[in-house]
Amino acid sequence: MTDTTTKTAEPVTIKKYANRRLYNTGTSTYVTLEDLAGMVKTGEDFVVYDAKTGEDITRSVLTQIIFEQENKEGQNLLPIAFLRQLIRFYGDSMQMLVPRYLEVSLDSLTREQEKFRQQMAQAFGGSPFGALEEQVRRNMEMFERAFAMFTPFARREGGGVGTAPEPEKPAAKGGGGEIDDLKRQLDEMQRKVDKLTGGND
Repeated sequence: MTDTTTKTAEPVTIKKYANRRLYNTGTSTYVTLEDLAGMVKTGEDFVVYDAKTGEDITRSVLTQIIFEQENKEGQNLLPIAFLRQLIRFYGDSMQMLVPRYLEVSLDSLTREQEKFRQQMAQAFGGSPFGALEEQVRRNMEMFERAFAMFTPFARREGGGVGTAPEPEKPAAKGGGGEIDDLKRQLDEMQRKVDKLTGGND
């Protein structure tokens, strides 16, 4: 019962040639994007290298697979609003946080999928998405906490982790007016953040 039993399998190496053909070095056969999609679905890990340059092109090949799947009739997984929002995040200051957030969200969905399937199966009367919405809400809270680390104003959202600023404390000599003004701006910012995140009591 050691770790080696679970982590022995190395990812299969796929080589992509100039003629855009994909070669599975594990089975010594040419494969298609559909074959690779099947490998992903069965949990078989692989990496794709450009046969000429040796560059790791796994990400672009996986993206191609998603593109192919999305173009199949009735196979669409990605809502248009989600795709638009995703495009907006490219080059945005939030870009570095998005991959981790999506990863955590999908990981949660994967772990809870059996529960969601059961709810979907019995959900003709009520909403089958209650648990899913709750999971998304929890993920959003975690995302906001992660975002707070990169946003100076959001640090006050820690909710008891640090000590809250004392509003009545006398300011240090020489800059009292400026500090009070800054506190007022921070309080106003906090009220806006609370409204946006539904934190108003």
